Amino acid sequence: MRKPAFTLIAIAAAALGWWAWALNRGQSPALEIPVLAATPKAGSGAADARGPRPAAAPARAAASGPIGVEAARAERVTLTETVSAVGTLRANESVVLKPEIAGRIDRIGFEGGSLVRKGALLVVLDASVAAAEAEQIRAELALARSNYQRTVDLARQKFVSESARDQAASNLKVVEAKLKLAEAKLAKTVIRAPFGGRLGLRNFSVGDYVREGTELVALEDVSQMKVDLRLPERYLGQLRQGQSLEIEFDAYPGRRFGAALEAIDVQVDANGRSVVARGRMPNSDGLLRTGMFAKVSLTLSERADAVVVPEEALVPSGEQQFVYRIDEGKAVRVRVRTGLRRDGRVEIVDGLRGGEQVVTAGQPKLTREATEVRVVEPPRQGG
Repeated sequence: MRKPAFTLIAIAAAALGWWAWALNRGQSPALEIPVLAATPKAGSGAADARGPRPAAAPARAAASGPIGVEAARAERVTLTETVSAVGTLRANESVVLKPEIAGRIDRIGFEGGSLVRKGALLVVLDASVAAAEAEQIRAELALARSNYQRTVDLARQKFVSESARDQAASNLKVVEAKLKLAEAKLAKTVIRAPFGGRLGLRNFSVGDYVREGTELVALEDVSQMKVDLRLPERYLGQLRQGQSLEIEFDAYPGRRFGAALEAIDVQVDANGRSVVARGRMPNSDGLLRTGMFAKVSLTLSERADAVVVPEEALVPSGEQQFVYRIDEGKAVRVRVRTGLRRDGRVEIVDGLRGGEQVVTAGQPKLTREATEVRVVEPPRQGG
């Protein structure tokens, strides 16, 4: 039992003697003491005390090395600024046909829902009374013209006064005016299409008596459609004629229709603080109808070379925004001015030119200016 103890004492004495000899020569050698696995009691305390010391140096080296961060590139993309609104469709031209005089319907020249051309005959009212009145006045006009001519001849021969001639001329003009009025009333017994388009449903029949102003049938020009939308007044300064619209309808899910901004209302609604804008769109296939509900996306502006970064790259400080740009392996804090935000990315209006690498994760660890960093891959989802 004593032999192993004497052996350890001898080995330790030899090692201490060698260390003292080296120290006298001006060296600082590392003292290595062998550990015997078979002797847990002897030297176990020394091994436990000295063991962690060699591993401490790598830990301090790792702490003073580059800091691991995640990064992404500032990209240049085409960025569009849009605003969404709801709107209502209107026909290019729309009118409800009404008679200007009362009368009984004598003839109908259309079918409900049909297409008609401009000037097509639609409704004829009974014109017997109006035609008789016009014929009577034509007879009166012939007599008035004869009287006027006779008076002129007599006045030339000094048989009648100039006053009589003027009276005859005045009577002639009155009768001529009465004839024009009678002919106008006669013409109003015929109702024609003021423009080409599609008619609505017919809700009357031949023989019906209608009063002036009675609604007969709607006529709409649906070759083109108008879409009216309300926008908050803050967008008024950005609205321009010709801006593009993208429209969706519940009646045609998954399909988008294109339109262009045509006009802006001259007034702003004081109650809702909104402005009405009108777009125009083709409807050659006739799918669209007046009154349809429209979901509209209006393109206010388009920038073909905008700089964007992930939103995670922004570091707010008060009212200012910063990003950490990586230059030659060092993270430099840069003040930026932001613009639009789209799908998790934000536009950088000022501060970056595009192509730079910016830190997207790990910014709290960058406590010093120009901190050395190394880019690491983000952890995989579900890993």
